[in-house]
Amino acid sequence: MDVEEVAEELYGLKPAEFLAARGAYVAQARKAKDTAGAKAIAALRRPVLAAWAANILARQQPREAERFLALGESLREAHRALDAGQLRAAGRQQHQLVTALARTAADLARAAGQPVSGTVLHEIEQTLHAVLAHPDLAEQWSRGRLVKVPGAAVGFADVAPRTVPTRPDPAERPVPESEPGRSAERRPSGLESARTKAEEADAEVGRCEQELGEARDRQGTAGHGAEEAADRVHRAEQELREARRAESEAGAVVVEAGTAVEAAERALRDARRAAGQAARAVQRLDQQQR
Repeated sequence: MDVEEVAEELYGLKPAEFLAARGAYVAQARKAKDTAGAKAIAALRRPVLAAWAANILARQQPREAERFLALGESLREAHRALDAGQLRAAGRQQHQLVTALARTAADLARAAGQPVSGTVLHEIEQTLHAVLAHPDLAEQWSRGRLVKVPGAAVGFADVAPRTVPTRPDPAERPVPESEPGRSAERRPSGLESARTKAEEADAEVGRCEQELGEARDRQGTAGHGAEEAADRVHRAEQELREARRAESEAGAVVVEAGTAVEAAERALRDARRAAGQAARAVQRLDQQQR
């Protein structure tokens, strides 16, 4: 069985249809004695609704997907080069495009008969932001194979800049000797204090976003574990149904065989009785002739 073809079909289905279709393919592979194929197909995870909606966007709007992936490359390149102008331009385009594509994905999902709530729409946007920031997610999304909503993206942490420019600390500048009464310790100006507070606030925002991302990751892991447990239950139920069907078929064969044995025994008894009658008839004829 071609696992790639099966995966391509499964990830094009709605999430509610995924498990039953996967179970049918697993049963086919096992029936064909394709143990490796059955194991590979059983390992395919059902996508959550937001990931599925993002997937159908990539599948049904390939030109928009290519444009979006190109934007991700531009953003990652800008972060590597620390190009402020390119970052501002790409950042504006990023937010506009993510919003538009998330709505398109929601429309495609509704057209397929799958309602999308405001929460799911937000998760689609979160997924697309993560696709821009992470090449591995971009590759999965381009193939329509995302299975869960990534944690909230905090910038482009995986993209290392080529160079990190530094600027001198104003506090390190020497105090001019011509200024009488000036203390050797330089007091920060109001602008510097504001900058410090802004940097601290920005760091706090980053920390909160990181904590949110980690919490969402834990939530996703828990949901994934629950899904795997549901999958195991589904497979066990299917195997139980197959075992019961095999037991029923075997029982029918036993009954049929028993009926055949009884018929054969009756035929044997009839044959023996007929043989006995024939033997006695022969004996009488012999006696009469004597």
